[in-house]
Amino acid sequence: MQSWRRRKSLWLALSASWLLLVLLGGFSLLRLALPPRPQPGASQGWPRWLDAELLQSFSQPGELPEDAVSPPQAPHGGSCNWEACFDTSKCRGDGLKVFVYPAVGPISETHRRILASIEGSRFYTFSPAGACLLLLLSLDAQTGECSSMPLQWNRGRNHLVLRLRPAPCPRTFQLGQAMVAEASPTVDSFRPGFDVALPFLPEAHPLRGGAPGQLRQHSPQPGVALLALEEERGGWRTADTGSSACPWDGRCEQDPGPGQTQRQETLPNATFCLISGHRPEAASRFLQALQAGCIPVLLSPRWELPFSEVIDWTKAAIVADERLPLQVLAALQEMSPARVLALRQQTQFLWDAYFSSVEKVIHTTLEVIQDRIFGTSAHPSLLWNSPPGALLALSTFSTSPQDFPFYYLQQGSRPEGRFSALIWVGPPGQPPLKLIQAVAGSQHCAQILVLWSNERPLPSRWPETAVPLTVIDGHRKVSDRFYPYSTIRTDAILSLDARSSLSTSEVDFAFLVWQSFPERMVGFLTSSHFWDEAHGGWGYTAERTNEFSMVLTTAAFYHRYYHTLFTHSLPKALRTVADEAPTCVDVLMNFIVAAVTKLPPIKVPYGKQRQEAAPLAPGVPGPRPKPPAPAPDCINQIAAAFGHMPLLSSRLRLDPVLFKDPVSVQRKKYRSLEKP
Repeated sequence: MQSWRRRKSLWLALSASWLLLVLLGGFSLLRLALPPRPQPGASQGWPRWLDAELLQSFSQPGELPEDAVSPPQAPHGGSCNWEACFDTSKCRGDGLKVFVYPAVGPISETHRRILASIEGSRFYTFSPAGACLLLLLSLDAQTGECSSMPLQWNRGRNHLVLRLRPAPCPRTFQLGQAMVAEASPTVDSFRPGFDVALPFLPEAHPLRGGAPGQLRQHSPQPGVALLALEEERGGWRTADTGSSACPWDGRCEQDPGPGQTQRQETLPNATFCLISGHRPEAASRFLQALQAGCIPVLLSPRWELPFSEVIDWTKAAIVADERLPLQVLAALQEMSPARVLALRQQTQFLWDAYFSSVEKVIHTTLEVIQDRIFGTSAHPSLLWNSPPGALLALSTFSTSPQDFPFYYLQQGSRPEGRFSALIWVGPPGQPPLKLIQAVAGSQHCAQILVLWSNERPLPSRWPETAVPLTVIDGHRKVSDRFYPYSTIRTDAILSLDARSSLSTSEVDFAFLVWQSFPERMVGFLTSSHFWDEAHGGWGYTAERTNEFSMVLTTAAFYHRYYHTLFTHSLPKALRTVADEAPTCVDVLMNFIVAAVTKLPPIKVPYGKQRQEAAPLAPGVPGPRPKPPAPAPDCINQIAAAFGHMPLLSSRLRLDPVLFKDPVSVQRKKYRSLEKP
């Protein structure tokens, strides 16, 4: 009996052990089968909102459905990053210098023009030995042939493989330590801080210049479509604002119906553009939305946004989760008009600054790499994400926004209250003794610089002035007037020709006007451009009219930064055009300022007698009852090089208070302005 009880107890213990083991094993299998619940505060793989405040009232990451998240794949190139795979020591001398490998075999016209734009930039060098970056332009999308490895590959170190469109063929060589600038790369293959994400460019994308933005309205209006939805076969369709359904998603409970949508084959004319992130070709719709001023709403994109390293896309686009369609639609409908206006304006700025042409896309790519070389301080975020953009705010001039004329207002500052007079003496000029005395009499004059570009010897004596006078030996070229001389110590420059005639009051008033508009040109003599129907091109004239678009640099105020742009940003061919035709200098300088500011110059009063006798351009002697005809092809050559016409016409002239009013002369501050 006792033995039976002992066997029973042993059997029960064994049974309990087996049961416990089975239960433990079952729970282990159960834990393997069920995905782990998210830990509080742990970072989630999605949603990766670019606009965190858009949907914060609808859901939190921990409350979203627990769909299976695919593990991130290892990017191509392994653990290659900027510090490990790029040698910056080769860039310390002249900064970023780029050598482009010549193409082997036939190339397309697009390829040839891209090479020409790189060769015309300030980054290009002819020697691969002196290059900091070796660029290989992929032929995949243009010829259908895969690129081959160059002889100086060196495992790809300090190389950049440029692909403006996705490659149709597999890579024929290992990238190694080479960077990749690729159109719409997937988030799994993209290496942040090393690769560069490019936009998906269409075949007909212009080489330079590009079409302007198409924004026609800044906030939602009654009867205007709220949404533009991409079509699989091209084009867009719009949905009414009253639609409570989700017309882009087939899972919506309500069908939008034929009366609530409208097909549109051109650029979308709506407030928001919904773009799916699954198909690679959807990335091409992204640029269309930017150009149209339609706020892109990206539904769970699988590709990296272009230039995401430097562009703050939260100011222009919205990334939303496609699994919350109704919440996204409600959030878009409730967005404030002020927020909509800010987003739409930013789309237009980004389009014009970085995406409207192939040349801008390539130069932006090189500027991003140059910022890595010089560090994050080279271009602060403000310069990248505020007009006119990093391509027009050269880091070689300054890395502080306060030093650029177009950021004074944003920084809450204003230019200093002094200017430098730069007087150009060209052939067959004489020493401008009276002009020097008149300019030196200004209370705002800090220094006078005489740029001597004359073959005659320098005079032995100069007039005595209360401000320093420095003589600079020029190189007998008109473009010398716009070189960034280190001796210029002020922000403001008064550009003068030796034959100009100004009074001290005119100088003082013009400078006070410039202080209120430091990003623009303020001048006395004007000219205007026009479209010549007979010749099918642009023309310009210096005839006195109510409307003008340029001021002559023979007597004009502007910021010294434009000397840096003129010398280091313009292609050498354009500066050569200015040297060969002196009348082109004024046109070229006005083109630069207008392209940066998107504004016309400002005119200030000038004596009628002196205006009739003033020369049209440097080196043109004698009075001119009738202005001579300028070079006919000058303005067209410059417009072709810019890719568009940046000049804007104006009828604004700023005069001092009480100017020419029938009041006592003692009440007027600028009394001599009325005198001949």
